[in-house]
Order: sequence, then C-alpha cells, then structure tokens
Amino acid sequence: MTKKNYFQISTAIDYPTNFPHAGHLYEKICTDVIARWKRLQGFKVHFSTGLDEFGSKVAKCAKAKGMEPQKFVDYMSQFFLKLCKLYNISYDDFIRTTEKRHEKIVNEIFMKNYDNGDIYKGEYEGLYCVDCETFYLEKDLDNGYCPIHKKPAEVVREESYFFKMSKYQERLIKYIKENPSFIRPEKKRNEMLNRLKEPLRDLSVSRTSVDWGIRLPIDKKHTNYIWQTALINYLTTVDYPNKKFKDFWPCLHIVGSDIIWHHSIIWGSFLMSAGIELPEIFVHGFVNIKGQKMSKSSGVVVDPLKLTDKYPADAIRYFLIREITFGHDGDFSEEALKERLNNELANDLGNLVSRSLTMVEKYFDGKIPKGKNELKFDIEKIKKLMENYELTNALSEIWKFVQEINRYINKEKPWENEKRRETVLYSVLDSIKIVSILLSSFIPETCEKISKQLGFEIKSLKDCKTNLLKEGKIKRGEILFKKVE
Repeated sequence: MTKKNYFQISTAIDYPTNFPHAGHLYEKICTDVIARWKRLQGFKVHFSTGLDEFGSKVAKCAKAKGMEPQKFVDYMSQFFLKLCKLYNISYDDFIRTTEKRHEKIVNEIFMKNYDNGDIYKGEYEGLYCVDCETFYLEKDLDNGYCPIHKKPAEVVREESYFFKMSKYQERLIKYIKENPSFIRPEKKRNEMLNRLKEPLRDLSVSRTSVDWGIRLPIDKKHTNYIWQTALINYLTTVDYPNKKFKDFWPCLHIVGSDIIWHHSIIWGSFLMSAGIELPEIFVHGFVNIKGQKMSKSSGVVVDPLKLTDKYPADAIRYFLIREITFGHDGDFSEEALKERLNNELANDLGNLVSRSLTMVEKYFDGKIPKGKNELKFDIEKIKKLMENYELTNALSEIWKFVQEINRYINKEKPWENEKRRETVLYSVLDSIKIVSILLSSFIPETCEKISKQLGFEIKSLKDCKTNLLKEGKIKRGEILFKKVE
C-alpha cells in the first residue's frame, strides 16, 4: 500500500472518559513498532494517535466530575500524553478532535457526502449504547445489553440526518473481496463479509440531543455523529486535501476488534462517497486478564502509568509484543512479565552485553578489537515477517540471533582462548550491533544505550551487515536490565 517513500500509520483515537489502561498501551506499542521499523527502512513516516473528545459519553463524564466538557478533556488528555512519553511512543501527531483544524475537515467531508446526494433528513428510533456510541439491532444485543460493555441499550428517538450507507453495500463487498489487504487478519475480513450478507442500513449521522459536538454546516441544531467526527481524524493529521495528504494517504489503521465495523464499513462508505481511496486496516486482539477483556467499565484493568514504577518501559513493550501474538487475543500477567524480563531481557541480552564489554575492557583496554565477524545473519525472513505485520514472530526470530550469539561466546570461551579472543570478541560486538538495530523498534531505549556503549548510531536496516562496527573505545554503562524477584 505504501507509495513512493511515504508511509502513514495510525492508532484508533481513545475516549478520554477514564484513565488509560493496558489495552490502550498495547495498541500504541504495536503501532509504534511498525512506525519505527518503517523509518529504519528509509520511509518518511507519519504516525498519529490522539483522543476522541466529543459525544454524549464524554459530556456525561464531565458533568459527573462537575466540569465543563472542554475543561474535562483538557485535564484527561495529560494522562494519555504521559502514557506516550513513558513508553517512548514516537508519534508525529497527537490529535484531539476538539481542535479547530479538525472541525474544518469534518465539515469538508460532510459537505462532500452531502453534495454527493448521500445525506438526507429523517427521524431515528433505535437501541443505543452510550459507552460505544453505537446503535444496535435488537438481535445484536445480549438480552438487551451491549455485547461490548454489558450495559442495557437505551431507546433513542429524535430528528436526524442520515447517510446513505446502504448505497455502498455492493461496492464494499466487491472491494473487500478484491482487496485482501483492506482488512486483516483474514478471519476479521470474513466477519465483515458475513455481516454484509444482511441489508446495510442507512446511518444516523447527527444528533439534536447532544450539544457536545461539532455543529452540522447545513443545520446548526444538529451535532455531528461521534463516529463520523472521530474517523475523519486520520485525514486531519495529514492536512487533507493538501500536499501532505497526497503524499501519505492511504493510511494503515491499527484498531481493536470491537471497532472494526466502524473502521471498515462505516469509514469505508464515507470515503467512497467523498471520492477518497480506502485505507488498510489491521485488527489486533484484546489484552485479557485470565481470559477476560481488559476495560475500565468492567473493572478488569492494569494501570500502565503505574506499571513503570515496577518495571522498565522497554520490558513492558517487549513482553506485550512477545507474549501476545499480533492479531490475536492474549493474556497479561505480571508473573509472565517477570519471567520474560529475568530470563530473556536480563539473562539473554543484558548479561551478553555486560560480559562482552567487560572482557573488552579487561583484555583490550576498552578498545573494540580488530577482527572479522564469524557469525552469519539472514534478516530477510525478519523483513518479510514485518512486512506482513507479524510482529510477534519477527521478534521471536530476532531473539534467536541473541541466543545464537550467547551460544557462540559460550562455545568459544574467549576468557580462556587467547588465540581466538580478538576474533571472537569482535564477532560478538559486531553481532550485538546488528541485533540492537533490529531490536530498536521494539525496545528503543535499551538499544540506544547499547549503541552509545559501542559507539555507533542506529539509523538504517542497511547497517545490519557484518563487519561494519568500527574500531573505537567502548563506554560500558550500567546493566541493561535488573532482575525482579
């Protein structure tokens, strides 16, 4: 999907109705890994994340706190920004849907839909879940309860403008069948095709009962439907319809399973109506605790802002990618996190770097020895896995390199074998350099520390070749990972 040398990627934008949980973090980390990898490949990357700040749910939360909605979202935004900072999320744009630049684009897209004859006025009555800002058919509810939030749906009846989503049903079906990369994994694509076997209803896209929103350009009594307001953020961040948009669009959206319908069918039909090319969507799984989906409303949560008090951010990043296969649900547990931290990060990587540099200080006065790397690294498999967004499998392959370096140093025993010492230690250091470049998308802070100790800069995947580590003085630092009891 990438054109020229440009790559746009986004997370979904979060409701700031409560504090961030580990599910929010997981999506941001996965997206960040892909963005960083693309930069290593030489792409100009635009990576966006942010907040979905309008809608009845936000207004209700603000009222419960005794705050005006704008003051409330201003207050809540700091926690999501802090999350990104704590975990080194390398976004290029953090959008908030209350920004004026966004209102302008929302109105432009609405008018494109309107001018195309796809907006009409009517009256709507339906079952509505405030928490996910979505209307449901009775058959899609669980005994009247929202299948996601487990709360009773409310009956809502009001004057509304509608979008002719039904008009795009056949076009969407055809597009999904002909473009397998539009929705991935395949299981999720098939889910959408199955849902489209039933008639697609027109979509209510305005409210008179919700004041906290963007007013319609054609009727100021109405505010824009929250999902239309939210989805257009992906166009706002690349300055639609100007040069930046033309360079970067279409985008790759990384989203959770609960909002795939909104991002593929609703968003897809809006874009078709506006004459805009459709993006690609990759659907990740849920972060569960003992099989139960993590969410604030259910009380099943891990607070990622407090988690870094106990564990390094890179350890948490590593664990989430390694433990949860990208595209599938997975479980979070502190026990599993500790095990990965102690056995893989502290032992396999941290100890490897520490003892190698200690030997260089002891035997070569802290200077990188001359030599030729005897180890071989084939990174083509890793590149292919990353191209298919198989993040967990790619990280597993990189870790095999780490383990191979450990096997090599244990076999060669440079602390005993003086004749081979120079070659072996150069091979190890040169290999650590390659591994740190490959790992830098996953654990960026750690790899930056390694690069400073070895005296090189992490710039490009092109540098993942043997015998490129130059002679120079090492700067041994603190141990990379301390074990946790």
